[in-house]
Amino acid sequence: MKNHNLTIYNSLSREKETFTPLHPERVGMYVCGPTVYGDGHLGHARPAITFDIVYRYLTHLGYKVRYVRNITDVGHLEHDADEGEDKIAKKARLEQLEPMEVVQFYLNRYHHAMEALNVLPPSIEPHASGHIIEQIEYIKKILDSGFAYVSEGSVYFDVPKFNAERGYGRLSGRNIDELLATTRALDGQHEKHNPSDFALWKKAAPEHIMHWPSPWSEGFPGWHLECSTMSEKYLGEKFDIHGGGMDLKFPHHECEIAQSVAHNDHDTVHYWMHNNMITINGKKMGKSLGNFITLDEFFTGNHPLLEQAYSPMTIRFFILQAHYRGTVDFSNEALQGAQKALERMLDGYRRLQQLKPSAESTVDVSKLEERCYAALDDDFNTPVLIAELFEACRIINQVNDGNAKASQADIDTLRHIMDTFLLEILGIVPEGTAGANLKPYEEAVDLLLDIRNNAKKNKDWATSDQIRDRLKEIGFDVKDTKDGFEWSLK
Repeated sequence: MKNHNLTIYNSLSREKETFTPLHPERVGMYVCGPTVYGDGHLGHARPAITFDIVYRYLTHLGYKVRYVRNITDVGHLEHDADEGEDKIAKKARLEQLEPMEVVQFYLNRYHHAMEALNVLPPSIEPHASGHIIEQIEYIKKILDSGFAYVSEGSVYFDVPKFNAERGYGRLSGRNIDELLATTRALDGQHEKHNPSDFALWKKAAPEHIMHWPSPWSEGFPGWHLECSTMSEKYLGEKFDIHGGGMDLKFPHHECEIAQSVAHNDHDTVHYWMHNNMITINGKKMGKSLGNFITLDEFFTGNHPLLEQAYSPMTIRFFILQAHYRGTVDFSNEALQGAQKALERMLDGYRRLQQLKPSAESTVDVSKLEERCYAALDDDFNTPVLIAELFEACRIINQVNDGNAKASQADIDTLRHIMDTFLLEILGIVPEGTAGANLKPYEEAVDLLLDIRNNAKKNKDWATSDQIRDRLKEIGFDVKDTKDGFEWSLK
């Protein structure tokens, strides 16, 4: 276990705290995953990448991390109030599909996007629909605690009673009056004792095809309930980290805290983490504003607001250039800047593989690794880490251009830093190699260029030109140097 003074900003205490896991070598982390209806967009990429960094870094430090990311597939989040039918069920009915066919279609798309972004899969990815029995049992215990009641076949959490006895709103700093503004038609206001109460179980309308038997009615669980139930099932009644987007802080995570305390008689989560939002030209992304861009559209460039296609690694690097708690505003200029910066970073990494050591050294890399760790230890500060890696690239370029000298030990240190922080922790790899070991990729290109060099020595100009031209066609820029060759992606 590496000894690091890692600090995490805790949304509950509103300050940075030294990370002290509940178990010395194990960390439990739960992150609110996608609602599997609709096309994934840039906003979905941010929490996935944010908590991928947390997962990667804690694993790198030597912790055994159990990372749980839920799948909301019951359909209640995408409710059509006018027609009284959730959108998963609606699509299933219109296209004569099983609801889980609809779920699987969108889940496959989400997984493909995550793979392209080089987001590691979680340890466990539980589905809300697969834990109905556990959710029913969870509700029974809340009823026993006196903080819930049954009304017309539905079960509601008694927010005013909980607020009076335990206090509601500690995470967001908001009160139950503000909860009213977020209450949806789904909740059935006439059934509640108080408009601020939220559903633990909803009796299904006749047209609602996704429903399950319960002691109270044929129905389905409330949105907030699934996270409390599944996080505790796989991580226990107390676990280390609960993450999600800032838009979930209220009411979703606030309601999670309330029902978990009612169920367990104590807090469940040690550190609450929230990533901030992504805006487009200063406005929140939304279909009604015409600025909703899916990840597939980013990857293909097929959207009126996009000037070009942007690769998954450009998207990943763009998001990591900002601290996870800061806002990120999309523009073509910003993404084009991220693309150029990423190209410079990867060019530096490739030049590093070709550096020739000198007997003496004129560079100082002794503190660079320490500064990289300090950036991550400071609440996963990826922009500062990226700045340190650009400093490493500056040194690499100086040595490559003959303006500085580096010993073999210095080169080994630089390779260790770039492999550890750029590839392993930031998860940045050249296009087309996400999730792969970079070394065979590098060696394959070098092998082709070695064959080209031999062809040149033997005056086999046809083979030499063929290799150079073919590499150029598929996106490589090859330069001959006095020591052999240098290559980069165009």
